[in-house]
Formats: sequence, C-alpha cells, structure tokens
Amino acid sequence: MSSPDSTILLAPRDWETQPLYRTPEYRSTALRGPTQPLIPLAPRMGQLRAPVYGTDRLGALDHDLTRNAVKNGEPMGERIIVTGRVLDEGNRPVRNTLVEIWQANAAGRYVHKVDQHGAPLDPNFLGAGRCMTDDDGRYRFMTIKPGAYPWGNHHNAWRPQHIHLSLFGDYFASRLVTQMYFPGDPLFQFDPIYQGTPEAFRDRLVARFDLDVTEPQFALGYQFDIVLRGPLQSRME
Repeated sequence: MSSPDSTILLAPRDWETQPLYRTPEYRSTALRGPTQPLIPLAPRMGQLRAPVYGTDRLGALDHDLTRNAVKNGEPMGERIIVTGRVLDEGNRPVRNTLVEIWQANAAGRYVHKVDQHGAPLDPNFLGAGRCMTDDDGRYRFMTIKPGAYPWGNHHNAWRPQHIHLSLFGDYFASRLVTQMYFPGDPLFQFDPIYQGTPEAFRDRLVARFDLDVTEPQFALGYQFDIVLRGPLQSRME
C-alpha cells in the first residue's frame, strides 16, 4: 500500500462501460439521476483515505448470513457460497477493506419496512452481512440464494435474483456499489437495470458457478470478482 504522502493517480472512469445515469426504461432514474452537469472535484479529493476498518469491529458470524440472525432454526432456501477478489484499476488486490452485502430472502423479500411484497419473511434470515478482504483481496460469504421479486417498474416487472455489494478501495474515489446476478437467469431480458449496461460488459454483473468453491452436500459456490475503478471497473449500481 502506498504511504499517506504518495501521489495516487486514479484513472478516469470508463463511462462507456457503465449504465447511463438516467434511463427511461428504469423509471426511478428519472428521480435519482442528476439533471445538471456534474461538478468536478479537485484532484486531491480523490486521494483522501477511506475509513480504516479493523477486524475487531466484525462479529464472528457477520460473513455467514445463514447463522448471523438465527432465532429458532436455519433460514429457508438454498445455501450458497459467494466469494471473489476485490481489485483496483491496476489489477492489484485491495487488502483489508470492508465488503458489505444485502439481499432478499429465498422468497424474494427484504427485511425492510418499505418492502411490502406479500412473500413471507424468514425469522432466521436478516439478509445482510459483511467481511474484510484478506491479503489476496479475497472476500467470502455464506448465504441463501435470493428469490426474484416484483418491483413495479413496468407491467409484470420482476427483478432477477441478485445480491447488492458495497465496498471501498484505498481511497474515497474508489468506492463502489454494485449488484451480482446469477448465471442463466431468464429475467435478464426483461430487467432494465441489466439491459441498461452496455451489452459487451454485462458479464461483469454475473457470478460464475465454481465447483471448486462448492462444498459437497452442503452449498453451491459462486465466484464474483470486483474491480473498483478503471477500464475493467465493475458496473455501478
């Protein structure tokens, strides 16, 4: 890692690989997307250190969503392992950084007051977790495969199964919030969030099934690498 006094030259974001801020097919971007030109920040702002996270701030089960909210039994649904590497724009591992995830349960419902989908809540599943990357930039979660859910964007609209991820690099300018999808989802063709990403770069949104990560008779494994900046940057949410 560079010293605090080092000059960090961050590559410009490759906007050709990213979705537009405002996409008519994705209705809420009309409310969330900026309507005025973006204000460029001074270069020094991109070199501000991100918050420092320590493993002492993590609970022993924060990474295991199948156990971190258990009340009276195991959560319902298919157990999965999600792992991968967090990389910077130079394909170097981002070490000791916090990765946070949140997701719907197996029935397609979030533990959130805004989610009034009629699917059942699972008393043993919170749908949120976090972990630190190791020296190789690797993170690892045990969780339940989320269900699809209706979202009202258009007629008969359903979100593909997905997991949200939020993480920082070494600097604030490397912060990224993204989504991870599962291979072969039939809802891809109807999802404006997925379709809003340039076609050549949509594979960056989709995890790869990995038999080596899979634990026999217990959980399927998926690999999902995340690049925080540069021409190979993962899609921004």
